[in-house]
Amino acid sequence: MSASRTVAIIGGGVAGIAAALRTADAGWRPVLIETRAQLGGRATSFTDPRTSRTLDNCQHVLTGCCTNLCDLYDRLGVLDSIDWQTASYWARGNGAYDTVSNARFLPAPLHFAIALLRLRGLGLAEKHRIAFAMWRMLRLGFAGRLRWGDRAFGEFLDRTRQGTRAREMFWEPIVISACNASVTDCNAAHAMQVFQEGLLASHWAGAIGVPNIPLRDLYASAHAEIERVGGELRLGESAKAITFDGERAQGVVTDAGMVPAHAVIAAVPPDRLSRLISNTLRAADRRLQRLDEFGFSPILGVHLYFPSMVMQTPNLVLPGRRTQWLFTKRSTEQGQLIHAVISAADAWMELDEREIVDRVLEDVRWALPDARTVEPVEVRSVKERHATIRSSAHMDAMRPRATPYAGDLHGGVANLALAGDWTDTGWPATMEGAARSGFAAAQAVTGGGGLVEELPIAVLSRLLGLRRS
Repeated sequence: MSASRTVAIIGGGVAGIAAALRTADAGWRPVLIETRAQLGGRATSFTDPRTSRTLDNCQHVLTGCCTNLCDLYDRLGVLDSIDWQTASYWARGNGAYDTVSNARFLPAPLHFAIALLRLRGLGLAEKHRIAFAMWRMLRLGFAGRLRWGDRAFGEFLDRTRQGTRAREMFWEPIVISACNASVTDCNAAHAMQVFQEGLLASHWAGAIGVPNIPLRDLYASAHAEIERVGGELRLGESAKAITFDGERAQGVVTDAGMVPAHAVIAAVPPDRLSRLISNTLRAADRRLQRLDEFGFSPILGVHLYFPSMVMQTPNLVLPGRRTQWLFTKRSTEQGQLIHAVISAADAWMELDEREIVDRVLEDVRWALPDARTVEPVEVRSVKERHATIRSSAHMDAMRPRATPYAGDLHGGVANLALAGDWTDTGWPATMEGAARSGFAAAQAVTGGGGLVEELPIAVLSRLLGLRRS
């Protein structure tokens, strides 16, 4: 393929970076257009003007089953900047917690059974019902999961007789953090995927990967990589429109002029993409018909800098509390930085920072007695109002795929590919979904590359019904 073939990529988040590198590997010349002055999109860092500290806008993590995201990080040379945690710690209050880790001597899907039995926040009857629900998800397999794609996960929990306490203390902390939606409202297929692929498929799938460098540093090498292959990075340049001649996309108009291209990859959220297309282009491409119907779910991150060590574990789940997770970001003799995360944070968006910090500190002090005697010396809350699309029961029917729909008069513009965690990736709206979408869009344009292989499913899990086909 001639390196003179140019692809204009709108959006410098995970999806756009993945698309740029994959198209470059296929011999194309990517021109990556990003409004902000740095790469990363919603998964990045900023310099706090109050303290000059570099802070992540929110705690973004990956799991062992995120094979495409791991491949992207490996391509960027930063995979060794991910700390893998094979245990999570579930607070019971007043400094007590349960450790949830997999038993390596037990085959998947039984490897978390001992940890479930040892959760002291749940009664034996509740644990039995949770195990039954897990069994049902095993037997459904991946195909059965997809048949739940137009229903809410709450309906599945009703069918498997999950009580209020089981939902609050077990299902909710996992689902709300992974899917940015409550168990009541979350798309059932998305929630099931978290358990099927993250907990039941294999030992490594559920490992938690936490970057040990600022998020924006994960993408620093992308600058040099794109330029090395003859591509171009246009930071601080805003796309204004995708040009369309009635049959094909001709390029992208930016606030600095025209970027002509043989193909265009739109790797921006649906509301942003809706503002970039003409009515003529919208009418010509079925994938663009419902862009204005997507809802969004916010995430709130709160940085708390304590003058002394108050948290001894790398992470802490707070079941039944308004704050769902705590992460240890940095610990020194001078103090400790803790990052609190609240997903599906609609009820928090209109609160001011003082109200937010008071609520979070109430949860932190419930879990960590050492935090009761000290005040944080610095606090910073970060609201991501459009963190992800809302994982509602009927949302998957709206998600378009990267490529046009074949055999449809208005199936799509052949040289326009779509990317982003909101597109039809086979995953919920996550960083893994974003990486998958970028790779899929690059394949649609160049005909090469594609997705990375999934983790193999353990033998016993397959025998019990957990199969991909």
